[in-house]
Amino acid sequence: MFLTRISVGHPVFATMMMAAIVILGLFSWQRLPVEQLPNVDIPVVAVVVAYDGASPEAVENDIVRPIEDSMATISGIDTIRSTAQAGQAMVLMQFDLDVSSAEAMDNVRDRLSSIQAVLPERADAPTILRFDPSAMPIISIAVSSQVRSIPELTTLTEDMIVNPLRNVGGVGSVSVVGGLPAQVDVTLDPERLAAQGIAVTEVMAAIRDNAADLPAGEINEGATQQSIQIRGSLENVEDFRRIIVGRQGGQAVYLTDVATISIGAAEASSLAFLNGGRALAVDVMKVQGANTVQVAHDIVAAAEQLAATVLPDDVEIQVIASDATAIEASVEAVQNMLIEGAILSVVVVFLFLNSWRSTIITGLTLPISIIGTMFALYVLGFSLNIMTLMGLSLSVGILIDDAIVVRENIMRHLNMGKGPRQAALEGTKEIGLAVMATTLSIVAVFLPVAFMEGIMGRFFLQFGVTVSVAVMISLFVAFTLDPMLSSVWYDPDAEPGAKRGPIGRMVGRFNRWFEAVTRGYVGVLRWALRHRLVTLAIAFGLFFGSFPLIPLIGTEFLPSQDNGKVSVNIETLPGSSLDYTAARAVQIGAMLREDPAVATTYTSIAGAVVGSGTANAATISVTMVPHDERSITAQEFAARTRELLQRLPGLETVISAEDSFGPGGKPVEIIVYGDDTETLARIGEQIAARLAQIEGLADIDSSMNAAQPQIGIQVDNLLASELGISLQQISGALTPMMSGSSVAEWTAPDGESYDVVVRLEEAARSEIGALGNLPIGTNPQTGEVARLDQVAAITRTVGQSEILRQDLDRRVTIDANIAPGAPPDVLTQVASISQEMVLPDGYRFGLGGDAEALAESGASAASALLLAVIFIYLVLASQFGSFLQPVAIMASLPLSLIGVVLGLLVGGSTLNMMSMIGFIMLMGLVVKNAILLVDNANQQVRERGANLYDALVAAGRVRFRPIIMTTLAMILGMTPLALNLHQGSSQNAPMAHAVIGGLISSTLLTLVVVPVMLTYLQSFGRFVGRFLPRAPHDEGRTHGREGEPPRAAS
Repeated sequence: MFLTRISVGHPVFATMMMAAIVILGLFSWQRLPVEQLPNVDIPVVAVVVAYDGASPEAVENDIVRPIEDSMATISGIDTIRSTAQAGQAMVLMQFDLDVSSAEAMDNVRDRLSSIQAVLPERADAPTILRFDPSAMPIISIAVSSQVRSIPELTTLTEDMIVNPLRNVGGVGSVSVVGGLPAQVDVTLDPERLAAQGIAVTEVMAAIRDNAADLPAGEINEGATQQSIQIRGSLENVEDFRRIIVGRQGGQAVYLTDVATISIGAAEASSLAFLNGGRALAVDVMKVQGANTVQVAHDIVAAAEQLAATVLPDDVEIQVIASDATAIEASVEAVQNMLIEGAILSVVVVFLFLNSWRSTIITGLTLPISIIGTMFALYVLGFSLNIMTLMGLSLSVGILIDDAIVVRENIMRHLNMGKGPRQAALEGTKEIGLAVMATTLSIVAVFLPVAFMEGIMGRFFLQFGVTVSVAVMISLFVAFTLDPMLSSVWYDPDAEPGAKRGPIGRMVGRFNRWFEAVTRGYVGVLRWALRHRLVTLAIAFGLFFGSFPLIPLIGTEFLPSQDNGKVSVNIETLPGSSLDYTAARAVQIGAMLREDPAVATTYTSIAGAVVGSGTANAATISVTMVPHDERSITAQEFAARTRELLQRLPGLETVISAEDSFGPGGKPVEIIVYGDDTETLARIGEQIAARLAQIEGLADIDSSMNAAQPQIGIQVDNLLASELGISLQQISGALTPMMSGSSVAEWTAPDGESYDVVVRLEEAARSEIGALGNLPIGTNPQTGEVARLDQVAAITRTVGQSEILRQDLDRRVTIDANIAPGAPPDVLTQVASISQEMVLPDGYRFGLGGDAEALAESGASAASALLLAVIFIYLVLASQFGSFLQPVAIMASLPLSLIGVVLGLLVGGSTLNMMSMIGFIMLMGLVVKNAILLVDNANQQVRERGANLYDALVAAGRVRFRPIIMTTLAMILGMTPLALNLHQGSSQNAPMAHAVIGGLISSTLLTLVVVPVMLTYLQSFGRFVGRFLPRAPHDEGRTHGREGEPPRAAS
């Protein structure tokens, strides 16, 4: 071959090419960013609108529906999900993946601007947020103190921790979670307001007018232009007291006459605890493209430096979450698996070739291919993440295959008595077509994987490209470095009768035993060719016999992984206060920390990623001790915690172990769409009851929670009109009094900024009986202040805490977790519920969770599988110049299914996305053996004039050794992954189980089934060839010798 001739003829040039690949790879490796996941652009945009004081129903009608209607007509939109809570709306839009995030943001922004006038005036301006994985915190640090209050700790954290961390290289932003910033509290006294005849809105307007800094234009003075800024005269808190808020009998009424003014702290809307003590969390986000691990390490170093030199002794800081931990564990696991797989693969080479030089020559392919792949990743803009690392770990056994086949054939030619140069050239040329076909078949498989549809397709893009690049580099090395070294590096072990040491003699005995195995195989092959129908019947029987085993394999979207993180979500009874929920969460956290497997617990109450959480919801993030210091997995701990918390009354709990993709949602999810919330709630209860009867389900929950206690205010419109009070005035007065309202931002002389917040005193906001006395407005005719109980009836009631919607309909979601040891058909039983239940007219089912994700990804994987099979055929037909021979070679594909089923059952794996990718991967691997066999048979026919029977027997004898060698190398290369020996490898283990099982079954059956299929196809080709027109010069050459594959037909 061209590359081989150049390399053998110019060994220095070939060496320099390999050196260049290694140098470029090492150079790129140092510069590759290290991430948890590939940087995927997911076009998801959220619109959040605050609507203080509004009920969920009002938020739905006034905010959500207008936004949904305007967004529904945007081109490329896929799904709209909305949540209407008391005082807030969130509309989440997911676009088709071919729409960029920037384009999605622009489209949403344009539509919002067109409906701005339709939204209520009291609603805040909409906030547009884009989903950006790089904007998520890469590290969170807890800050706590035993002696400081939370407001004091907040100020200290902002000044002494946040600002220095912002200066660390690669840091994009730093935020404080759970802090209580200082503010100017204007605490209103409702009795004094009524006595002075002052409305709340007048107080707010007066503060706003006096505390603001206003622009007043510009002035040109000579060659300079200066802006004019009007500043209020409020130099300190005492100045607020002298603000005039109204007049009573001609006398000025000051703010101090109706309110108490002080520097205080914001009311806690959420709480955070570290190991049971109050704490703050400092979240650090990196800039896009920065190295996650490096930035996280720099942040930790900076925090430790601050603790040692700047922070007071009572302030403690502790890392509670870091992406670097999981990433480093994944990288270390892959490195270990690469080394272990490489050692096992190289052992195979030595075992069969019985030569240290052959082992070194063949083994060099591994580091060169892996290091060279780093250069390709760098050029393509990829990162080192779980997908690229998984591709490298799985390809260890594949990368050495080409080199094994080439070196084994060169050794065979050396044993014929040829010189090293001649053996290198002729041995490589003889096997070159087959090696190229096998490698291109693997690339033909992985390219469709790289371009699968959907979000999973985007994530697997880097996986498929990584493997494709690595195997192409290994092919290049096998055609250049291996024959060059074989020609210049004399190998005395290749000489017949060479003297060997103890190890060599032991390996020699193995090879003599293997020769006996080879003779046994040749005998089986002869029998199979003489009993073709029986052979095919056995193969078909095994193939169809594996089908009954498939239901025994469970299904899930992604396999679980032990990352040492468990999320415990709890909900107390609806209407529970923030303090009550915090007390229950702290109690549970203490119970969890009694387990020796638990390192830390971080608890957040009423927290949410987007929007606001509810006071009765808490999340406890459990970090377990290192993997080698505990005897249970994160999944087992989650199951144990589930049993523990079931005994506690008044709690709803959801416990799940986190994986590489985050906590995620529950694997079981049934959705019902409709209009009426009561009907949806009733249907949800029925489905939850059905799910409770399915063995293996846990944490069953409905999104239609129990009714939320509410206070209803029914306004008498006639009475209100007589008093000159409008509904807008009532709402505008009650909202700031009850919830508090920031009316201005005041800058103190020291430069610190404070929100000025107006609200009622605590006593007036704590009793329902006090509501009636609240002043809500002034009668324009009499000047008297009207109380709430003069125009409205106040009652206790209940209502929904939130309304969920999807694609313009209301919905209820019933979800559940799958407990360890669940039956394999649990998802099938869940899916049967939607088939058996009859819904009222206008209501419909939808599936989410693993069922939906598996269906979508399964369809994409099936398309990739079909494309892989087509591409393999195209490659083989092009390489062999035949239409029928590729069909015989591809007969090995369905035979791999037998091993896939058995491999998943023996390995305890499920049918999931990873095992599906493993099955697709098999399509390229199992044809390698058949290619080697058929290619040699063709050479026997073409060069020696043998008939097909003799050619197949001779090919089996010659190719049995390299086929077994390459198969064992691939199997042993993936064995460390299949055994799940390292933390973080469990999620990829099903892929290895599928591949190893499929390789074993397909190899054993390919060695006899493919030759039999080839003889049948040869007869079929002859039959068809009789009816095909031939050119005169082709007459007499079509059929060749008896048994020879037909030229025209094939």
